[in-house]
Amino acid sequence: MTQGWIKSVSCDALKRAGRKVFRFEGRQIVLFDTSQGIYACNNRCPHEGYPLREGVLDEQCRLTCNWHNWKFDLQTGENQRDGDRLRVYPVEVRGDHIWIQIIDPPLAEQQEKTINDLNHAFCKHDYERLARELARLFQIGSDPTLAITRAIEWSSECMEFGWTHAYAGAAEWLRLYDDHDGEWEQQLICLLEAVGHMSEDTLRERRYPFASGALAWDEDAFVAAVEHEDETVALQHTRGALADGDAFATMERGLARAALAHYHSFGHALIYIPKAAELIHYLGEGVAPPVLLCLVRSIVTGFREDLIPEFSHYGDALSGFGQGQNGRPPSLEAFAGLNPAKAMALTAEHGSAPPAELYASLLAVNAQNMLTFDLRHLQDIDQPYGSDRGWLDFSHGLTFADAVYSLCTRYPELWPAGLLQMACFAGRNAGYDDSDVILEDWMVSDPQTFFQEITAMLMDHGQSEYIVSVHLLKTVQAVKRLYALPQVGAASQIALAALNRLLSSSVRRKMVRRTARQAMHFIRQDT
Repeated sequence: MTQGWIKSVSCDALKRAGRKVFRFEGRQIVLFDTSQGIYACNNRCPHEGYPLREGVLDEQCRLTCNWHNWKFDLQTGENQRDGDRLRVYPVEVRGDHIWIQIIDPPLAEQQEKTINDLNHAFCKHDYERLARELARLFQIGSDPTLAITRAIEWSSECMEFGWTHAYAGAAEWLRLYDDHDGEWEQQLICLLEAVGHMSEDTLRERRYPFASGALAWDEDAFVAAVEHEDETVALQHTRGALADGDAFATMERGLARAALAHYHSFGHALIYIPKAAELIHYLGEGVAPPVLLCLVRSIVTGFREDLIPEFSHYGDALSGFGQGQNGRPPSLEAFAGLNPAKAMALTAEHGSAPPAELYASLLAVNAQNMLTFDLRHLQDIDQPYGSDRGWLDFSHGLTFADAVYSLCTRYPELWPAGLLQMACFAGRNAGYDDSDVILEDWMVSDPQTFFQEITAMLMDHGQSEYIVSVHLLKTVQAVKRLYALPQVGAASQIALAALNRLLSSSVRRKMVRRTARQAMHFIRQDT
């Protein structure tokens, strides 16, 4: 694009009209003849593109866009509503024409400005402005994934209890970003959803600084610190690993051990670990400190569900794992209707079976639970606290299974804990099935086309809640990976059918009457 001083409209033409649009190599620049001189700016409002030629100009050279009342200083381009700045251009009168200086700043300067503007939008969760600033990164030739790196840096200390689904989702969105190399629109969507989710999860949150100081990495000491919920010591060991370089590789087993020490936060602790690896892989080692410090905080502060009666047999099952003589995995039917304690006991009894076979059996159970989820539970308003069930309760059984396979194949000594926690999911979600749901009705005959179609759906999902769209994304990606595992056999077909039924159903989240009824029941009992 031509840069420098460009001859534009004649002085007489501008004098007669008062304002005039000059078009040059795809740009639209509007010139204004005012009592304070001649000014030039982009004709399109940076908010939503309304032509500023139609705007109202006051005596202070303040230009107001007629569409949404955005106001700009024509001399500086400053936005008086703290939104996008308006680009203004130097002008000179040379003879009977007006010349405009069009010089785009160097890439580094444009990138810095765009990132700063992105931060402004991030702090307010201004979704449309986030999209515009991300688009600018593409336009100027910068690496657009820098936006995710910066968003992680801005958000990591604003997550009081560590990781949220926003970071896990960002890893999966980056996968799709890579899959759509060269496709601007799809790549922009991936970045927008990732950055937007982080923005919403930290909106109006204060900072919760990570503990300073470092201790030499010691895996056992780290696991002990997590067990005792000593965030300071756990973070100091993390900083020690970071100081040595390649921190995730150093910490991976310790992180997995700590996450599997309990039926931990409904599986979130384990699910997040491979996602941390992916974020570092895609974004580079520079992002490792905020990613890992925030991850460790989430594992330290996570709740330990095996301490409640429903899952309290986890420790005993782990101690007795594999002591039975049955070296074959239990059938799908054997798990039918079993509560968590009985599901764990059955798994432990068959613990001498090859881990891969036992894994396939448990995957099939969790996929079957999801496939046959009785949708009437979404309408039931007479459920007590803790008995609610929705699609996301079941999809977690598959995303957790995906994490178990990723980590336990790398660290085989962790298979007993991973398999028993899959049994916890199986028992927890048992008893919510619809006997009328038939596998054959939801079988996918052409998986490749199916995954292509649902990936396209994710690019325009239409979900108003990030928590819903990110769970759909994570479940789709998990099932895609599980389906590619030949060793899981028929379980992959059940998982694919379960995903098909999920995507064909409404993911209802807000239960207004149930929530009101639960609150009334609770308060009456409590008073």
